[in-house]
Amino acid sequence: MSDENSVFEALAHPTRRQILQDLKDGEQAAGEIAARFAVTGPTISRHLRILRGAGLVVERRDANRILYSLASDRLALSVGDFLSTVCPEQIVLREVRKRRSPADPEPAVSR
Repeated sequence: MSDENSVFEALAHPTRRQILQDLKDGEQAAGEIAARFAVTGPTISRHLRILRGAGLVVERRDANRILYSLASDRLALSVGDFLSTVCPEQIVLREVRKRRSPADPEPAVSR
């Protein structure tokens, strides 16, 4: 399986997407993550293993705890690369966003 496929496979399950959202605020212990879900600890461990295998989270050990955090930029780069191939205009939008100063308002999007 390609590297990009492993990212999208990891994103396919709603529990894994929720874990990623929960980690956006910082590092969490495996037990803290598991406590948020109505599934068994081993099930959460499997989800964390898939996320780690896809390179979306990293773990570190602190005594007897395993702490998880988001892998820096991995998700954005993987999804961005994919979008760039199917939506080339995303490359242009990304460049415009980079050049815009933080004080500039977001442009209105017409539909």
